[in-house]
Formats: sequence, C-alpha cells, structure tokens
Amino acid sequence: MPMSSSYRERLFPVLKEIEANFGTPFHIYDEKGIRQTGMRLNQVFAELPGFREYFAVKALPNPRIMQIMQALGFGFDCSSSAELTLARQIGAGGDDLMFTSNNTSSADFEAAQRNGGCLLNLDDLSLVPKVPVMPETICFRYNPGPRRSGNSIIGNPVEAKYGVAHHQLVEAYRSAMKRGARRFGLHTMLASNELNYTYMVQTVQMLLDVAAWIGGELGIRFDFINMGGGLGIPYRPEDHPFDLEAMAKEIIRLFSDFNSRYGYAPRLYMESGRYMTGPHGVLVVQAINRKEIYRQYIGVDACMSALMRPAMYGAYHHIEVLNKPAGATTQVVDVVGSLCENNDKFAIQRELPRIEEGDLLIIQDTGAHGHAMGFNYNGKLRPQELLLRENGTVELIRRAESEADYLATLRFEPRQITPKRT
Repeated sequence: MPMSSSYRERLFPVLKEIEANFGTPFHIYDEKGIRQTGMRLNQVFAELPGFREYFAVKALPNPRIMQIMQALGFGFDCSSSAELTLARQIGAGGDDLMFTSNNTSSADFEAAQRNGGCLLNLDDLSLVPKVPVMPETICFRYNPGPRRSGNSIIGNPVEAKYGVAHHQLVEAYRSAMKRGARRFGLHTMLASNELNYTYMVQTVQMLLDVAAWIGGELGIRFDFINMGGGLGIPYRPEDHPFDLEAMAKEIIRLFSDFNSRYGYAPRLYMESGRYMTGPHGVLVVQAINRKEIYRQYIGVDACMSALMRPAMYGAYHHIEVLNKPAGATTQVVDVVGSLCENNDKFAIQRELPRIEEGDLLIIQDTGAHGHAMGFNYNGKLRPQELLLRENGTVELIRRAESEADYLATLRFEPRQITPKRT
C-alpha cells in the first residue's frame, strides 16, 4: 500500500505548480504524514514509562525533518560525527543523542564526547579502553549470532560485522564498570524492513532475557533496552502494513512480566528511521526520452544517484504517472536514468500507463534511504529536497547540488612531500 491516499490527494493536484516553480527532479516529504506516524508511535507505547524513539538520522539527514522529530519528543540515533553535528545544530544534546557506530575511530569518540556528550552505544568489547572518558551510562550492541536469524538486508548475525558476541557480553559490561560506568543499556539491530511484527516482539524478549542474565551475573540493573529499528513499510501494493498496535500490546505485556519477576523494568528505546519517514516521501521526475530497442525504455531526469535502493537491493518502488488514470493504455517499460551503469533502473519490465516526454512520474516511498544514500559517480548531482507543510505551503529544505559543490574538494592548498627511503 505505497503512498497514503491523504498524501496523494494533497500533493497530486498541486504537483504541476510545484514542478513549474522548483523544476525536477526533487524529493518531497509530507510533514502531516510524518507527524501522524510519530504521534501514533508515542500513543501505542504510552503505557511504558520513559519510552522514547531515537530517530535514525541516516534515514533522512535533513535538519527540517529532524526538527519535526524533535517536536514529537524524539531523540536522534547517530552513526557518525557529521550526524551528531546535524543533531546538535538543532539543539539536541546529552541523552537526546544515541551514538551507535561501528569500527569507531578515536576522532569519532572525541566528537561523541564533545559538547556535553551523548549516550554511547559500543559495538565491541575492544572499544572499552579506547573511549577517552568512560561515561556514567554505557550501552553495548548485542549480536546474538546463531541464536537468531536476520533478514536479507542486514543478513545472518553470524556473518554480520556488528555487535558484541554473546560470550563476550558479561566481560564487556565488567570492563566498562571497571572504568567507571554505573548505568547500563542494551541494544540490538537484527533486521531491516521487517513486516512481521512478531520478529520485533521476539527481539524484545531476547533483550529482556539477556538483561536479566547479565544483571544476575554482575548485580546490575539496566536503565534501558534499545530494540533498534527495522520496522518495515509496504513498498508493494500487495504488502500488508506493519501491525504497530499488535507489536506494542505484546511488548508492553513482556515489560509487565519482567517487572513482576525482577521488581523493576528498564525503559524501552527504539530507533526507527524508515518507518518514520519512508512512506512520506516521493521522488518526482520528468520523462525526457523514450528508447525502443529490444525493450521499451523511459529515460527520466534523475538516476540512481538520487535513489539507489532498486540498484543496490533490487528493491521495488511503486510508480505512478501524473494525470494518467486507471484504465489508461499501458505499456511494459524499464524506467531508467542516465548513469553509465546498466542497473541504473527505477523499474524493470513494469506495466505503466503509456508515458510521453514531459510526463511527471512519482516514484514512491523514498522518504528514507533515498537522498541519504546518494552519490556522485559520473559527476551526477543529487537533487533538491522539498517539504509539503501541514498548511499546504511547499518549502525548499535542501537545494540541489551544483557542479561547484562537486568540484569543491579539488580546490585546496598545494601540498607534497618527498618520502625518504630507509
């Protein structure tokens, strides 16, 4: 069930006017839809004291979108110093920030601990002595290995580069305690774009079981568990939406059982990105060429540098053609960009209404991991980002890249050395 009917009804009638003012291509996001999803998430977990969503900045790293998340009371899950900077620039700090990185450098640790620090989520036991100053609160990312299965995007936990192995967990917390940690969190992230809510319930059960085990071994209580993100969205028309209410109901029961058994319950955190913004963004492109050889190709004015999920994962993104109603004459086509890669395709052998040059195509569910995963191969430039406000206005929230941006890193002070042979 791609793109909500509400978003379509508000966007499609004004899309030609938006195109006339801003030009194509552009990603455009729906403020109303994002807010409604955030309020729904807060509502279903209202019974859990201290519940908090930490928006995964990597999904859509734009300050205007992050301000919407901030207004909902969310924190930010960051994976790099640049993402921390984005969050701090809108006023987030301290416990508003969860820093979850892997293969972390000393520079990243220093960035994480500047300006009041943040919640530090360590990816490996070996990183404990590398933290410049051990914070009072520490969290570890858990990799259960063969105890759980992942999915096609993140993969088999045994093969994943993320997290602390099961047999290393107790030593990880013990080592952090020796360096001064006094409050504790436990995190995991095992699947991405998962539509089966019971998988997430099982993940929370796993975390609570591990928290009880480590608590018994070390005599500690956990301040929070972080179930990660990974809640899926229905990219295909036949997909069923994620059952958020059913998931929350079962998770709340797990916390109640834990509290009854151990006399306390940790707070629940999560770090959804795709679920928060994915369905509330579309990439609008214009058909500029038609090529008819062994297949029919529709060339558009964006390429995989603006949306690489179809090329990277074979991912499906639903496409509509503006002002081409159901029942219009159709044709099976590949929708392609201009990159010098044969996988630069938004759709392969897709039945769509017959498309003419100048038609606008709406590529849906690009609100997460769309613009964020862009790149500059072939010197291609990433498009602008727009926001459809709740009041109906359309705001430019990121300008399109220019050739000057692309060439900027080639302007520098000359520097060279002559290495001495030894």
